Amino acid sequence: MTFDLPTRRAALGAGIAAPLLVPALALAAPLPRRLVRPTAPFDMPSLGVPDFGEARRFPITDFGADQGDQGKTSAAIAAAITAANAAGAGVVVVPQGTWPTGKVHLKSNVALHLARGATLLFSEKPADYLPPVQTTWEGLECWNYSPLVYAFDCENVAITGPGKLKARLDVWREWYKRPRPHMDALVALYHQAARGEPVSQRQMTAGEANLRPQFIQFNRCRHVLIEDVSIEDSPFWVIHPFLCTDVVIRRVKIRAHGHNNDGVDPEMSQNVLIEDCVFDQGDDAVSVKSGRDQDAWRLRAPTRNVVMRDCKIRNGHQLMAVGSELSAGIENVFVDNCHFVGDGKGEDGWAVPIANLLFIKTNERRGGFVRGVHMRNVSATKIAGSVLAVDTDVLYQWRTLVPTYERRLTAIEGLRVSDVRVTEAGSLCSIKGEKDLPVRDVRLRGVTAGKVAEAVRTENVVGFELG
Repeated sequence: MTFDLPTRRAALGAGIAAPLLVPALALAAPLPRRLVRPTAPFDMPSLGVPDFGEARRFPITDFGADQGDQGKTSAAIAAAITAANAAGAGVVVVPQGTWPTGKVHLKSNVALHLARGATLLFSEKPADYLPPVQTTWEGLECWNYSPLVYAFDCENVAITGPGKLKARLDVWREWYKRPRPHMDALVALYHQAARGEPVSQRQMTAGEANLRPQFIQFNRCRHVLIEDVSIEDSPFWVIHPFLCTDVVIRRVKIRAHGHNNDGVDPEMSQNVLIEDCVFDQGDDAVSVKSGRDQDAWRLRAPTRNVVMRDCKIRNGHQLMAVGSELSAGIENVFVDNCHFVGDGKGEDGWAVPIANLLFIKTNERRGGFVRGVHMRNVSATKIAGSVLAVDTDVLYQWRTLVPTYERRLTAIEGLRVSDVRVTEAGSLCSIKGEKDLPVRDVRLRGVTAGKVAEAVRTENVVGFELG
């Protein structure tokens, strides 16, 4: 089953002002695609990846980019993207050197390519990410500061090359603190979504709301490729495919130690491959999501068919998290041959202790479902938590900030963990299910730890096997 992306007419009818970022896709020349066929213990479809090998190059220097002038460079990137899109397909090339810029908005059939030795250095000034765009905050749709790199309703888009994307953190670092006006804004957004107010009315850039933008967000896009680049520092989540299909993220290196700095957050997206990446995170390495509460129930777009393989994690809270924004449902997730290689000290003495290898988290407000989650051939050094952890009562600060509008429990079933080796762990498995809806069908095979404080702790689980 697949989901249908909203048309412009449907979006307007729902109170969503669809931005005029992309010309009609019918006007663009066909771009060839390569098929990627990941193997998985479920029916994983082939992914169509855009192939820009024969596409025309558009160096930003041909459009007036200047390493000493952010305004000129921003304008040059925008002009090069427009020209590449108008040509039917093209590669916007950032050459060697450091290039200061504001927001970058991609268009269909366009790749942003960072040449070796190139750094695209993103402004720390929130004003450079205005006017607001249709985006999200922790599972809720809203209009907020533009992600640093953003694409809306695009097809065949890519970020490639051996260069680097880097965010200046001067202001975002202050916004990490989440002061009272910020929390008040989040509470207001929560109530707006619960009441079903149109997304166009959820304007989050006024006053001191301070909702930090994602570094990269592909919103309602198809055939997305991120390949070979390095990403350093981020205001918020680093890579966020939202309502996307056919997404490949490979050989990407991320180093982002700030607040909420997850590496990759596939949300309400289908057919996603994350492979050969290196994660050095201040939060989860990968966190699979599917929206929060009423907003996700409205969109009805489950996250489905996510494969993470051959990755290394140097720092991070979880190797793989599922939730807690999972209200539209999540199924068919596979983690294979991934390894936490951190020594607990990190480079330059910075590190966060990894909590769990696989952590499924939800609460009584989420609803949705989690089924068919697989992890195999994984190793780790020391973890504070469990190889597999499930917690159905994760509310953090929201427990007291906002009420439960509607109680919906999350059905969790079909969890498979095998061939996992850990030097030291708090436990092999910790599951806290709901009495009214127990966790079902959990199997662990070949899960070992050199030292473990407690082997297994389960509550409200039906069908548990450890071998």
